Amino acid sequence: MSRPAGREPRRLTRWWRRRSLRTRLTVIAATAIAVSVFVAFQVASELLDWELQDTAENQLRADSRVLATNAQRAGLAQVQLPPYPGTGRLVRVILPDGSTRTPAGQPSLPPVSEHAGRVAQGASADLMESNDSDDDGYLIYTLRAGDGAVQVAQVADDSPINQFGFGMLLIGLLCVIGGALVGRTVARTGLAPIDRLTAAAVRVAHTRDLDADIPDEGGGEIRRLIQSINDMLAALRDSRRAQRLLAEDAAHELKTPLTSLRLNAELLIRLDRSGTLDSALPAESRTRLLNDLGAQVAELSTLVAELTDLARGDVSDESTEVLDLADVVVAAATRARSRVPDIEVALDVTSVWVSGRPAALQRAVLNLIDNAGKWSPEDQPVQVRLRAEGTSAVLEVDDAGPGIDAVDVPRVFDRFYRADSARALPGSGLGLSIVQRVVDAHGGRATVARSARGGALLRVDLPAAAPPAPIARLTAGEDTAAC
Repeated sequence: MSRPAGREPRRLTRWWRRRSLRTRLTVIAATAIAVSVFVAFQVASELLDWELQDTAENQLRADSRVLATNAQRAGLAQVQLPPYPGTGRLVRVILPDGSTRTPAGQPSLPPVSEHAGRVAQGASADLMESNDSDDDGYLIYTLRAGDGAVQVAQVADDSPINQFGFGMLLIGLLCVIGGALVGRTVARTGLAPIDRLTAAAVRVAHTRDLDADIPDEGGGEIRRLIQSINDMLAALRDSRRAQRLLAEDAAHELKTPLTSLRLNAELLIRLDRSGTLDSALPAESRTRLLNDLGAQVAELSTLVAELTDLARGDVSDESTEVLDLADVVVAAATRARSRVPDIEVALDVTSVWVSGRPAALQRAVLNLIDNAGKWSPEDQPVQVRLRAEGTSAVLEVDDAGPGIDAVDVPRVFDRFYRADSARALPGSGLGLSIVQRVVDAHGGRATVARSARGGALLRVDLPAAAPPAPIARLTAGEDTAAC
């Protein structure tokens, strides 16, 4: 059974792909030199053959003219033909009757060809022809002389071509061997940075040490590759540092509510087991303790949710869409009122379209309102304003609280940062950090200042977007009708 025709090429391809880059470069260099030598040999051989044949033909023409001149003076039948010296050119005289004369001792030439006979009969002036026999090949020139013709021939000698070919073969082999060695050396030298880069990458993989940068060496593509890997290592270092900080900060923030929750729960369990729960804790104290437990559980739930949001690599898996930011702000205010019924939110919003993720933006606005609600007095509402300003959508949330100290302003959006004045208030210090991350992901900017009412003014600028086409046409139609 014969093998499929395509199996061998595929096997050769797989074998080639399994070879090292050095081996492939060496083979490619040697093959390129071999092909170059072969092509050079073919071209040089053709040129040499053409040059030798042209030289031989010119020599035959010159000798034929001398012999024809002598034959016309003395006659074809009487012209003297010196004995053949053993080497050199061969001559022959073709008489008018078709017979021939040759020097004594000269090897016989091939019979007079039909074309050469026509030259002797006067049909043409001369003829250059070659005759390749099994033994020897001849280059024969026939020239009209008197009533007949003279011929001068030369044995076709391929020895110069053969010697040249043998020399080129030796040179080619030396060039291929030298090319392979040079290719191997060039590959080893050129790939040395790659080897060091590979060793460094293997070392990082085994030791997990991301602090050792790879030395920047080489040029061009090698340098760009090393710089790219160093940038990747720097990004991995930053990511690991951020993860470590997140874990440390999360452990620190979770410790206090968990400790309080555990102590309260242990107190209830111990009193219940001893049967003194009712006597030791009056109904009012028991209710207050249970409310504290509920508040602590709620605080833990909020903290875990915020940690989950902050630890995610992206703001959200939801897709980006063009949306009216006013709808997002209204929905966030409604959620804030439902979560904290005592909070009062005063809205002053206009329709501004942006490109973003609805859930992420709503979470950011909700965090801003929650943060302002902690500081606003009961008789002072949280003011939320949304307007278009140039090419931006500007959202402002301010409160009538004590404001933010100047020393705390640079760290307002840091994770887990809480000012000294906020230690007694509920919260984890993650809300504004999530706001910052959401705004950054949407290409915006979040800033903090003092509001006109003396409290904090948190401002978010987001790039505005054109409204969807149907909305734009409807607005244009309404404007036209109003005019």
